[in-house]
Amino acid sequence: MTASDSRQRQAPFAAACRECEVEQGVDSANELVAFYRRHSRQTDHDVVVTRTDFAFDLPTATDVETVVAELEAHYENGVPLGAVVAATSEQGVPVGETLEELHDVRLTGALYEPRDDHVAVV
Repeated sequence: MTASDSRQRQAPFAAACRECEVEQGVDSANELVAFYRRHSRQTDHDVVVTRTDFAFDLPTATDVETVVAELEAHYENGVPLGAVVAATSEQGVPVGETLEELHDVRLTGALYEPRDDHVAVV
């Protein structure tokens, strides 16, 4: 791969901070969450998902329990948090708000984390 090829390669996923006008392309959905965590820790800003590359249509619901339930058909052993934030971000919900809602719903016992940064419906 030449330097020109690598500059032209578009990452399959991206998130952006509207306040900083920074966009980060990443290779996996869960890296969207990692970008949010780093950016939020440094700036206290939220981010939105601007590009996704899933082989299926994302749910249109905004409540995370419904989104996780609909995405479970595509994943074994839990839905990546990045897939959940990508789905809710398409409905206008920033990444940080979705992660907070996921945390709150997990505390009710309706969702659990079968492995790091993956969730499933109980």
